[in-house]
Amino acid sequence: MSDKRDSMEQVYIEYSKMIYKYLFSMTRNESLAEELMQETFYQAVRCQSKYDQSCKISTWLCAIAKNQWRNYCKKHHIEALVDSELLDNPVPSSEDIVLSNMNKLEIMKALHSLKEPQREVMYLRLSADLSFREIGEIMGRSENWARVTYYRGKEKLLEEVGGNG
Repeated sequence: MSDKRDSMEQVYIEYSKMIYKYLFSMTRNESLAEELMQETFYQAVRCQSKYDQSCKISTWLCAIAKNQWRNYCKKHHIEALVDSELLDNPVPSSEDIVLSNMNKLEIMKALHSLKEPQREVMYLRLSADLSFREIGEIMGRSENWARVTYYRGKEKLLEEVGGNG
């Protein structure tokens, strides 16, 4: 049993920051993201025997985290993503500089109109300031896929909002 505890401790050390960033990108609330991150790892420990290694552990943890967020939303009768919170509490990123001359409300409307998974990649990059490698891990895809998906989403945003970069 000690080996399982040690391995889960190592998983926590390695992935807790990424899971926190992922949850923060959805919740836009530091303490809630922290609480959900702790619950994510609690559930991971409880269900570690069900992890069949058919996907990366980061993908498995993100799936648990997303379920924790959904459960929280259902329990508290809230929308899974409240765009106004993203507008009120932006997390600065390198992409914010590119988009800084655009109207934030228009950007969020345009972002909301994107289809999945492009929308989620854009949210993760713009609001959580995750690297393309981290986004690829979360989405179970490659870093290059995340870059291309983000670039195409950014082009659509620029088109829709009317900016020319």
